Amino acid sequence: MDLTAGDVWVMVSAALVLLMTPGLAFFYGGMARAKAALNMIMMSFVAVGIVGVVWVLWGYGMTSAPGILGGLVGNPLADLGLASHVGTADLVGIGYGATFAIITVALISGAVADRTRFGSWTLFVTIWVTLVYCPLAFMVWGGGLLSADGAVGRVFGEAIDFAGGTVVHINAGLAALVLVYIIGSRADFGKTKGYHRPHNVPLVMIGTAMLWFGWFGFNGGAAGSVEEAGLIWVNTLAAPAAAMLAWLVVERVRDGRPTSIGAASGVVAGLVAITPACASVSPLGALVIGLLAGVGSAVAVGWKYRFGYDDALDVVGVHLVAGIIGTLAIGFLALPVDGEGGGLFYGGGAGQLVAQVAATVFTLVFTGVLTALIGLAIHRTLGFRVSAEDEARGVDLSEHSESAYTFGEESASYEPLAEDART
Repeated sequence: MDLTAGDVWVMVSAALVLLMTPGLAFFYGGMARAKAALNMIMMSFVAVGIVGVVWVLWGYGMTSAPGILGGLVGNPLADLGLASHVGTADLVGIGYGATFAIITVALISGAVADRTRFGSWTLFVTIWVTLVYCPLAFMVWGGGLLSADGAVGRVFGEAIDFAGGTVVHINAGLAALVLVYIIGSRADFGKTKGYHRPHNVPLVMIGTAMLWFGWFGFNGGAAGSVEEAGLIWVNTLAAPAAAMLAWLVVERVRDGRPTSIGAASGVVAGLVAITPACASVSPLGALVIGLLAGVGSAVAVGWKYRFGYDDALDVVGVHLVAGIIGTLAIGFLALPVDGEGGGLFYGGGAGQLVAQVAATVFTLVFTGVLTALIGLAIHRTLGFRVSAEDEARGVDLSEHSESAYTFGEESASYEPLAEDART
């Protein structure tokens, strides 16, 4: 079997998307407190390890198997080892799909920074990607409930989600919100204005650059033609650029000065919002979506103080809010296909908007209920949160016996290894 240009592009895109998870680790690690930086980075890296194994053993089979909840009821292990795909071009797409599952669950970790048990997190990753991500990916992309032939799709119409507005960002953003309420706030949350500032802003900017770079593969890997790939590339440039500028303007008006963290957050918000719409709107539409996402997310990150949920690194404000904005905007801005359909602004009627709203609501309910069940089960058995003492001294030391930065006498803060471990 000859290797086609399309196969090569998907392989390159898969590598770009995989690079996004280390980029996310740096982004989150820089935003976290110094005493939790390594733990934050490890929460992303371990997601690569766990989901990489799960995907081979049963994850992919669940996203492609017919049946209730994407093969969850039936035989999710039917494709054990991907034996039926060995020697076929399918493995290229299967690998590409794995990278989406990896970064989706890694996104959640930023909300629960500084206070989460690493062992409980690894269990959550395994269960959540199995019971929430894989079934939802099947429903949207595998021919399930939200597809054109699915029960929801037949009633409300098929929603457009090219690269993961529902499956990735709304899914991860709402899961983050649910976990935050289950685990609870950090001891000093909201007690002092500006009580938590990113400890390493350059690391945040490096992570942002890696995310934006990888996002061209995230959005463009499934392009079906050169023309579509070109549209996706331009939109993936335009939306985050507009969102960054919008966020900075909000900061300038609200706080008196723009910030580097605001620029980075604006870029990510724009990338999130354009993800579901990248192949369906014009570059002008991408600019509009970016502006809406930049303003919306910049305002939304302050909601945690108003409503009392400690979303440490603004996963809810950026991924959930921008994901909803991008998903719903398709109902207004989608381009007609072959002169038919399209969003409200193109004379396509309300049909596409109804489909987008239905998919959004379904995702919120599905993710919210299942994440609550998983999170509560782990929290009430193993416990999801470290002790108050461990939170105060830092989860890097309590969970990993490591420190991101060691200067002089600080090296004494390492916990001694057992005698047999030294030998």
